[in-house]
Amino acid sequence: MAKSFIKQVAHACIFAHDLAATEAFYRDVLGIPTAFTFMRGEERIGYYLDLGARTFIEVFSKANASFDETNQINHICLETEDMDGLLAHVRSQGVTITDKKRGVDGTWQAWMADPNGVKLEIFEYTADSLQFKPHGSVCAVNW
Repeated sequence: MAKSFIKQVAHACIFAHDLAATEAFYRDVLGIPTAFTFMRGEERIGYYLDLGARTFIEVFSKANASFDETNQINHICLETEDMDGLLAHVRSQGVTITDKKRGVDGTWQAWMADPNGVKLEIFEYTADSLQFKPHGSVCAVNW
């Protein structure tokens, strides 16, 4: 069996028809606090919900997109503590993965897909990762 480079699920990313209603559901019904918010200029486009133990739900607005029952979950993010080792191992197995890049939230990220086409984001947290800053932080994006 190959060495495990994955520590745990870092987050699952979902699309929301209504950001406020979705946030209220997770906060008020399930008791999950908002860790930080994604802003594009003055527009709030998403946020992170803090499940504890380094695990989150990432939510982005898709208010103007059409939905069917197969596209609310965008991707699964897996945490590693050895991004460089993981990249080398994945590539040695003949699997395509992007180079690592520093995300707007301060994490190292790389992207790949499983054999079914499920998008997998690989995260390596850093000392600058917003996931571990006080709740209420803002992550400004330009994409």
